[in-house]
Amino acid sequence: MIDIHHHLLYGLDDGSPNIETSLAMADMAIADGITHVVCTPHASSEYRFQPEENAARVARLRESIGDRLTLGLGCDFHLSYDNIEDAFAHPAKYSINGKQYLLVEFPDFGIPKNISTTFYEMAVAGMVPVITHPERNLTLMQKHETIGEWTRMGCLVQVTAGSLLGKFGKGPQRVARQLLDLRWVHVVATDAHNTTSRPPLMSDAFAFVAKHYGKEEAERLCVTNPQAIFMGDPLPEQPRAKEIPDEEKEPSAKGRRWLSFFRRGDPQ
Repeated sequence: MIDIHHHLLYGLDDGSPNIETSLAMADMAIADGITHVVCTPHASSEYRFQPEENAARVARLRESIGDRLTLGLGCDFHLSYDNIEDAFAHPAKYSINGKQYLLVEFPDFGIPKNISTTFYEMAVAGMVPVITHPERNLTLMQKHETIGEWTRMGCLVQVTAGSLLGKFGKGPQRVARQLLDLRWVHVVATDAHNTTSRPPLMSDAFAFVAKHYGKEEAERLCVTNPQAIFMGDPLPEQPRAKEIPDEEKEPSAKGRRWLSFFRRGDPQ
């Protein structure tokens, strides 16, 4: 399995606090069957993005881990105006292994204006946005049809392994399954931050997808697609995405089915 969203680098954000934790996270990932990890520190107003320091810490981890785990480098890219402008000027600075794929994270509340235009311009510039954990973002779930629009534009969608297992509550689990039902998901990743509350584990999520959607789908989401992203290759042909039924596109006052996934579930 290949994990493209993982806060393994120590002392940079709300992920691993020190190298000892990073090495413990790496050992846990290896034991779980993960062979490749993209280290994705936040690039946000809260956490300063430091490409040279990130590369240095990856190099130090590689020295300790050896060939037991293949490490790549990217970031958890927050969709702020300054970030977007800098990404257009220096796309390889933020993308996974300096290739075309870019993990993008929305704020918890609010969607940047004209973001669809931004995604289109990114595609023209050769970037492929990978929308991270929409099942955990309340704003996106109120505008769920927009996710389908973005996938039709060429964006990819990544859900969190823990969401599929209910680790973030029943609401995100239901939403993640609905996205899988629609065939809008391209990647499952851990979004690991530590060895306890946010561990680097994928095998149970793989087994969940295999049980409910088939082993071929589990391989697509946990191995084949993330491997292509890690290497910077085009994704293989994907299953045909489905459309949301018309009656679910505009939630009614009485029954807001999609939004209720969050309101009935546990808080994030």
